[in-house]
Amino acid sequence: MEMVLLGNRSINVVVGVFTMAGGTISVVLDLPFSFCVWISAAVIIIYTLMGGLYSVAYTDIIQLVLVLGGLLMNNTLNAPWIGQPEMKKTWIMIDNFLFFALGGLGCQAFHQRILSASSTASAKISCFAAAFVILIFSIPLVLIGAAAASTDWNQTTYGSPSPYERGEAAMVLPITLQHLTPTFISIIGIGCVAAAVMSSADSALLSASSVFTNNIYKNILRPKASDRETQWVVWASVVVVGVAGTSLILLNKGLVLFWFLTNEICYIVMFPQLLCVLFFNISNGYGAIMGVLVALMLRLLSGDPLLGLEPVLHFPGCTLEDGVYVQYAPVKTISMLSAIAAILLFSYLASVLFNKGVLPEKWDVFKVKAQHSPVPLSPVGGAIDEKDNEEMNTNNPQSEIL
Repeated sequence: MEMVLLGNRSINVVVGVFTMAGGTISVVLDLPFSFCVWISAAVIIIYTLMGGLYSVAYTDIIQLVLVLGGLLMNNTLNAPWIGQPEMKKTWIMIDNFLFFALGGLGCQAFHQRILSASSTASAKISCFAAAFVILIFSIPLVLIGAAAASTDWNQTTYGSPSPYERGEAAMVLPITLQHLTPTFISIIGIGCVAAAVMSSADSALLSASSVFTNNIYKNILRPKASDRETQWVVWASVVVVGVAGTSLILLNKGLVLFWFLTNEICYIVMFPQLLCVLFFNISNGYGAIMGVLVALMLRLLSGDPLLGLEPVLHFPGCTLEDGVYVQYAPVKTISMLSAIAAILLFSYLASVLFNKGVLPEKWDVFKVKAQHSPVPLSPVGGAIDEKDNEEMNTNNPQSEIL
């Protein structure tokens, strides 16, 4: 399950960043979109094959240097920002805040960087520092978006209607760079986007290839594969994932939307799995499966206007606006919390049924009976000590199999 989710996430990141790179170059240099996508993909795949993890490290450094300075130079806000927060959208804003704050914790790219740190202390410092630095990086982006929203596009070389009305809202960054900034600023902006794309694309390519090579090829298909053979498989996987992601982009430019939806899946499916595995000993495979099913079913029944899904479950505050039902409840967070509850509940239930002999051991696919007997749901930090463990084993002979 985890391998499928991680592989799916990596493919979606590749789709998103290749679209970003191709779209930016296409808008600024006025070249065909498909041509720009293939050129961007070829460059990224080649330097990823040549550099490996070094390419991830160096592009992260380039991204850090260019993005902040470039974004600060590209601010062109010259009119009031359109719109204002509304009280009825409070829960939606809280939902989105938690989504962006916690959704990325289940991504392999995040753990790839943490595990590559020289020590536990440096990994912690990096995480806490990034939490504050990201706030600084978000300020220029907000200002650029505000400038695009408040600009009279009829007075620019872009003309009317606005990018939003033309269905080009996803390309607002390169459009703003091209039509609202001087040429040299626009070039710097392209460098910023390129740095961000390269930093994300190479890590996503390596993530997908490592998941396939280590978890599928080496463990299932070729357990005795040599190191040289494994390296060739990694290289081939990088090429295959890159070409597959590029091909998906050319099938439909709207796959940027698909990329955002998979981030939501990461929040409501992968984050609960990670949380329960790390902090609750009772978690097992049965609970994990039920958590995925509960989260996806609840989210789909809540409806999604981007997918054209009408809500079946109407949470408090759901209203009909312009013929479309709008959920003002935090449906993403509700789905995430429901997944956590389902994982813990069904994990405990499965553990009780198999350890008490209610269900035959031959049905125990995930070998729950080989784990500890069910104990109260408590975090790992509150685990019982050795003495309590001995008493539990005395009272429960079935635990002797451990």
